[in-house]
Amino acid sequence: MSPAGGEGPLPAYRARIAAGALAADPAQARAAEVLQDLWRRTRGYDPHPEEPEQGGFFARFMRRKPVAAEEAPAGTPMGLYLVGEVGRGKSMLMDLFFDCAEVPRKRRIHFHQFMQDAHQRIHAWKKQHGDTTDPIPPLADSITAEAALLCFDEFQVHDIADAMILGRLFQALFARGTVVVATSNTAPADLFKGRPGRDAFLPFIALISRRLEVLTLEAARDYRRDRIRAMPTWHVPVDHRAEQALDAAFAELTGQAHGAPERLTLLGRSLEVPQAARGVARFDFDSLCGRPLGPADYLAVATHYHTVLLDGIPRLGPENFDRARRFITLVDALYEHRVKLVASAQAVPDRLYEQGDNAAMFARTASRLNEMQSQDWLGLAHLQ
Repeated sequence: MSPAGGEGPLPAYRARIAAGALAADPAQARAAEVLQDLWRRTRGYDPHPEEPEQGGFFARFMRRKPVAAEEAPAGTPMGLYLVGEVGRGKSMLMDLFFDCAEVPRKRRIHFHQFMQDAHQRIHAWKKQHGDTTDPIPPLADSITAEAALLCFDEFQVHDIADAMILGRLFQALFARGTVVVATSNTAPADLFKGRPGRDAFLPFIALISRRLEVLTLEAARDYRRDRIRAMPTWHVPVDHRAEQALDAAFAELTGQAHGAPERLTLLGRSLEVPQAARGVARFDFDSLCGRPLGPADYLAVATHYHTVLLDGIPRLGPENFDRARRFITLVDALYEHRVKLVASAQAVPDRLYEQGDNAAMFARTASRLNEMQSQDWLGLAHLQ
């Protein structure tokens, strides 16, 4: 860790500005000051450390004896809920805090992935213990055994199954002294707004507002849009140079994150995402258009990710029209939700599907692909 990082997120933030890696931003500086205060209050924080147990995470989870869910113990540092529009630097600031945090047990995870893991563990618990015991307390025990500090990126609630367990799960986590830092595009009061069953979700909103400091990041610039506007988004042909360009684009758009596989759950099944981080997903063409996926799959991608990187778009024609048809559906979903597309292809859009049946139908898709490379398009906000 750099000396600045060892002194907390605020000196680390200032060091990046001095090095020219960041532009000075008063709103970001204010958020860094708040995170610096939280960094001080969490130095060495390690409530109820336990002796290591044998076995993997699921084995420890299954052996947990539940602890009652109450209010957070006295002395637990307040967490932070950092809200603001996309591209304002929320994830960057949280990562500065996480990297500097002197908490022995800490975890940084995308909120969507956290909830998927929680549902899997609940399912495993019920499979072993049936419906006669409550899985939430042992789930909270297993999570807090792994981390006293949880940092969530892109806190958002779209799924009724998530909404139904969040209140009790977070009450149990706070009762065990867990400190939470979260980034979100949505203020707590607007979470799950307009959805059926929201009345049952309101106690969770009250809990978040009581246990976390809510800070709105009102940075004027969308730094993510600035980055994507500065890079080429269509690379021809598909070769090693194009692959390296997409590698560089992924790193630039995610703040140098390596990314990890994710799983989108829809209609009782799941869609594997090979690589994702901070709202950016990367696929190869065959994984999205070479297998029998449909509009619901592409809608899930378009609503969960603000940017998609797509490797290896081939020339299209009647001989591979099934893949062409899926690609048309994918582009329609990305276009409707203003998802930014960075791709490698064997040809420019107008020459991807030039001859044969349905070539005329592809003309609209080519037009959309050309528009999606324009500066005006790249400046549009993602529609979740």
